[in-house]
Amino acid sequence: MADTSTQSIIIGASPDRVAAVICDFPSYPEWTDAVREAEVIEEYEDGYASQVRFVLDATVMADEYVLAYAYAEDLSRIEWHLVAPSKMQRAQRGAYDLVANADGGTTVTYTLEVELAVGMLGMFRRKAEKMIMDAALKQLKRRVEASGAAQ
Repeated sequence: MADTSTQSIIIGASPDRVAAVICDFPSYPEWTDAVREAEVIEEYEDGYASQVRFVLDATVMADEYVLAYAYAEDLSRIEWHLVAPSKMQRAQRGAYDLVANADGGTTVTYTLEVELAVGMLGMFRRKAEKMIMDAALKQLKRRVEASGAAQ
């Protein structure tokens, strides 16, 4: 059974800039601790990735898997699902929802649902999910805000 977790963070950049960082999959190994490789293996006609292969090496889990992506026309929602079960996951669904704030920033809500192929006690699973989501959002914020300073 998969559980869904949701967390939000405010990033000091426009939704367009946040979406640009999220959609730049090949650069993930530069700014995410656990991603060792991210390779776009299929694209839509507009150039956005439709399928991306990831090699993950977190201290508690190593895995290789392919995610299929779908995008809202205005990139206010970027969602994905696991194409086929992997060594560690039976299923994965997730989304980034981007909402523009009045001050020019963006509220990013990250939703993740993972069904692991290996057993894990509920308490440890929830703690691992929280750590993964915290790290993902904080690393995204750091990358977006650093790239904005360089512009």
